[in-house]
Amino acid sequence: MAAALLLAPHPARADEAFVTSQPANMLSIVDLPTRAVVAQIPIPGKPAGIAVSPDGARAFVTSPDGKTLTIIDAATRTVTHRVDVGGGPLGVAVHPSGSPAYVADWYQHRIIAVDAASGAILGAVKVGDSPSGLAVTPDGRLLISADRDSNQVSLVDTASLTRVATIPVGTRPFGVTIDAQGTRAYTANVVSNDVTIIDIPARKVVATVKVGDHPYGVALAQGRAFSTDQYASTVTVFDLASLKQVATIDVGDYPEGIEASRDGAFVYVANWETNTLSVIDARTLKLVADIDVADGPRAFGAFIRETPP
Repeated sequence: MAAALLLAPHPARADEAFVTSQPANMLSIVDLPTRAVVAQIPIPGKPAGIAVSPDGARAFVTSPDGKTLTIIDAATRTVTHRVDVGGGPLGVAVHPSGSPAYVADWYQHRIIAVDAASGAILGAVKVGDSPSGLAVTPDGRLLISADRDSNQVSLVDTASLTRVATIPVGTRPFGVTIDAQGTRAYTANVVSNDVTIIDIPARKVVATVKVGDHPYGVALAQGRAFSTDQYASTVTVFDLASLKQVATIDVGDYPEGIEASRDGAFVYVANWETNTLSVIDARTLKLVADIDVADGPRAFGAFIRETPP
């Protein structure tokens, strides 16, 4: 079996995808080397947002209708806590240390910090209107919130849980992604059909790149950015250095969540209406597989878990 895995044209590490399916009230766990669903965990309340901790120990799922954050032991596939956070929880991100988890409250315009081990609410901070996507810098010092209805991002100091800056971006930012160096952030702006690029240390916009119709999220791999274009059923790819578009890739209908594998070899896309997880070769920019998952996959957030080799 070990020899067969070494020869197979799949990711070298045993990555898994934790895919939230909103109408199905389900979390599907996909083994990415075999491209098969290996487990399903019922999650009530129409789950949407997902964040797997950097160490792979836990997964955090938001349920907007249930007003809850579900905390899952990723290895045993068991629910350890369901936390009532109120409001309308949507985006979620995890501190690089593994705790706390940060939950975007769409209706009450705040970010809630939740202890990963106990499920206790540690505090909250007001941000702009309708916070959506969240991301934490690799050093853990800053949390970035895409404030959809304020057309801005908020920068939150994680140590004090206070907002320290706001930066105007495109119209209706939704997903936000930070690069591995923690120097740039990328917001997918669903109404202006573009991606805003932010210099995080300078706290300013450095570029805006046009993409497809209604971009939802952004992934980074192989020196390129990949945006899911909901209404176009495509992924737009542009070069990070030149900011020039290099490809448009057809995927399933209404693509939403997107993330690259940790080694940057593949990009995975959750297609809401096709009920699939598309697999894109990040080097060749070719669609290489579609994996069936539960009805209405969103996978909004960091949904790839890297497991031991």
